[in-house]
Amino acid sequence: MKADALARAWQAQSLLVGYPDEQLYARLGLLDRVAATLDDPVGGPLRRLVAHLARTAPARAAADYVATFDHRKRCCLFLTYYAHGDTRKRGMALLRLKQTYAAAGLRLVDDELPDHLAVLLEYAATDPRQGRALLAEHRAAIELLRLALRDAESPWAGVLDSVSATLPPLGADLRAAVARLAAEGPPEEQVGLAPFAPPEYMPDPRLTPQGASR
Repeated sequence: MKADALARAWQAQSLLVGYPDEQLYARLGLLDRVAATLDDPVGGPLRRLVAHLARTAPARAAADYVATFDHRKRCCLFLTYYAHGDTRKRGMALLRLKQTYAAAGLRLVDDELPDHLAVLLEYAATDPRQGRALLAEHRAAIELLRLALRDAESPWAGVLDSVSATLPPLGADLRAAVARLAAEGPPEEQVGLAPFAPPEYMPDPRLTPQGASR
């Protein structure tokens, strides 16, 4: 895909994986038109989610979103959690992401975590070359989330299918990493986080912010 198509895809994915609030509902028509400009493996799953949201009452969609991402540990949208759990390594990973965004001029609001998938996708849309490399770093977590959403028969699985279609196919090493993460789960060390990241960047990873800022 060309850089402009990747930017459109990642921006649309970023919005659609966010909390289904009034702003998202107001953009469904635009998102459908954007998705229609993309190749079917990328745009098709997005159009299906748009259609699902369009025929679903906002309150019901919001409840489904919370039940999926806030109450299912396997469907965590905070990608560093899969590899690091609540450990010092996660604090370091969050801080590095925040610094990467700041260098590109992307500022987060106080209630946003830098490893939320919507935030990574928004960053990728602003700089497709660097963004693709950053998404590739978190490829195993993205795949694990995609599989968990498919197992749950979630309509949001389509967003992850679309993200996956913008990235290189999984190699043997990444498949092994996905299998290892699925079998072992994230580490659970609960101490020593503060020196590596401010406390506001270390909430319970199962609590999803209400979408990324726009």
